[in-house]
Amino acid sequence: MSAATSAPNSDSPSNSGAGEGRPSRYESQKRRDWNTFGQYLRNHRPPLALSRCSGAHVLEFLRYLDQFGKTKVHTAGCPFFGHPCPPGPCPCPLRQAWGSLDALVGRLRAAFEENGGPLEANPFGARVVRFYLREVKDSQAKARGVTYEKRRRKRPPQMAAATASAANTMMHPHMNSMKLDGADYPIYQYGHVVVHGG
Repeated sequence: MSAATSAPNSDSPSNSGAGEGRPSRYESQKRRDWNTFGQYLRNHRPPLALSRCSGAHVLEFLRYLDQFGKTKVHTAGCPFFGHPCPPGPCPCPLRQAWGSLDALVGRLRAAFEENGGPLEANPFGARVVRFYLREVKDSQAKARGVTYEKRRRKRPPQMAAATASAANTMMHPHMNSMKLDGADYPIYQYGHVVVHGG
């Protein structure tokens, strides 16, 4: 779906992520998404004002975008259902990928508030929208035979090194020893706690 060529000033998101007057890639995409959604509301029959938009209207918009999707989602009767790498073509429909929809909703949720929409009435954060995205995620994972996993945040190198150093200290005994009753006993150090061996 092509975005609108122009939009009212009130529909232009703030370019807080801009650098030297040039919007970031995220801000530019968010503006295009916002203009596309505004065009969808204007073409709605009857036309729909943003103030009257609900989670149900957001679902209509997301389902409308499916016709422009490029992700093959196999149906339950397809022989390639659940196959991550199908060996041949099939007549299953193309849909918007879950990841694309999830990112789109996140950008529109931010754009709604940046354009004066109240946080408590944000239709993109409605429970029905979250449930829909979860259903799309689960159904596409089964149909395509893929697993959606959360990306683990990488720890900074300094933090990782400090953690490894602490673990090494806890696992290895102190090289010194002490004499007790005429015998040598190693000293084990666990963090800040010193334990006598033997």
